[in-house]
Amino acid sequence: MRNTVHRHLGKVVAAAALALAGTAVMVGITLPGTAGAEDTAGGTADARGARQTSQGAADGREAVPPGVVEQAPAQGEKGTGRDPLTEDETKRVERLALSRQLIGSGEGVDGGRGPQRLGVELAEPEAADLGDPRAPRRAEVSFYDYGDDTLVTRTVDLGTGKVERTARQRGVQPPLSRAEATEAARLLIADPLGTGLKADYKDATGQDLTSPDQLLLNSMVYRATPGAQPAVLDRCGEHRCVRLFPKVKNGPWIDARHLVIDLSARKVGELPD
Repeated sequence: MRNTVHRHLGKVVAAAALALAGTAVMVGITLPGTAGAEDTAGGTADARGARQTSQGAADGREAVPPGVVEQAPAQGEKGTGRDPLTEDETKRVERLALSRQLIGSGEGVDGGRGPQRLGVELAEPEAADLGDPRAPRRAEVSFYDYGDDTLVTRTVDLGTGKVERTARQRGVQPPLSRAEATEAARLLIADPLGTGLKADYKDATGQDLTSPDQLLLNSMVYRATPGAQPAVLDRCGEHRCVRLFPKVKNGPWIDARHLVIDLSARKVGELPD
């Protein structure tokens, strides 16, 4: 593999060495999925049961009783005070925060409708609520709108379900979500600057690299510094930009730190040595 280190732009490096160097900056975020399928399950089951009942009566056989789908409680399991958010609370608050207007006006990392979900966390208590055991329990849901490069934060009262406020900020770059790291890898693989990454992957596995699913990904936000990067990356910080730390599954790390993916512009740039 020593020949690989000198031959390719992306260099396969020892896992231990890169892990030690990058531990402080590697960030991976897992976002919980959103529920929604249960909204239509009851109607489907009722319709199916009604058809079975009608058919049984027509055939002279005993009618099959309509199926019953038990609906989950609207609020689900709830925490109290400063307890971490429960899974039910997280799912519910995500649905509450993502309004129709936000879906219609926002844009995700892949260009789809609606802003990119980043995370949900328990909100800090307000000054007036300090020391009050009955104070409202709130959560903050954050999104990144790629349509105008804006961080959107919505504060939701978990008790009432009301969105109390919405904040928009430019130039604020929180840690990247898993979906964003995956999209960054997809752009890099498709770009001419990803040739070295693909060559190193083939050296390590004997297979072609065609999908982000073939890699384990860690990532960090990149911000532009005057004169430190090519012009294509000068807006990083205003734009959402990524440096990737890819790893072959069950294999070595691949050094791609010299490459930056601008997710907002969907372009790749290379940092000077």
